[in-house]
Amino acid sequence: MAAVAALQSSLTSLSLSSNSFLGQRLSPHFVSPVPVNSTVKPCLIVARLKGWERKECKPNSLPVIHKMHVKIGDTVKVIAGRDKGKIGEITKIFKHNSTVVVQEVNLKTKHVKSREEGEPGQIIKIEAPIHSSNVMLYSKEQNVASRLGHKVLDNGTRVRYLIKTGEIVDSTENWRKLKESKDKTEVPAAAAAAS
Repeated sequence: MAAVAALQSSLTSLSLSSNSFLGQRLSPHFVSPVPVNSTVKPCLIVARLKGWERKECKPNSLPVIHKMHVKIGDTVKVIAGRDKGKIGEITKIFKHNSTVVVQEVNLKTKHVKSREEGEPGQIIKIEAPIHSSNVMLYSKEQNVASRLGHKVLDNGTRVRYLIKTGEIVDSTENWRKLKESKDKTEVPAAAAAAS
């Protein structure tokens, strides 16, 4: 008993602040330790990550952004996994882990709690991301999936094209459609935020 009382009295006599550890200041190296032989540095910028996910970083602590062969608005065919053979349009991409969200593909069930008092909870289906290596660009006109190639046109613009069909994926009409749909979604969001 006397030992416990002595320990309690010694702990209360120490001055502990919120950013200290047993009275000593924490150094930045203690906050995020990195093994000496490690090539991956800890990230200072964290965006949309779960607690268990780790992001690979460059030496300047910025996340590594992976190049992908697909863009938002591309029509793709799933070539591997549970939804193999399904065709859809890419709605969202995540460059830090090279995943994409395809419309009506890889549907997961989500249980949503009620937000207000008389409102019931819901069970909804959401589109979960899949890795970009599991999708292949798809030609709607010729109904064939193809690998991607790059070429420079006569006017100097660099475009993507399908190797099997020769069809150009990056056309100015596609970009106009994407920009118009993006503008349409931004206008109602801004109006809702203003009211």
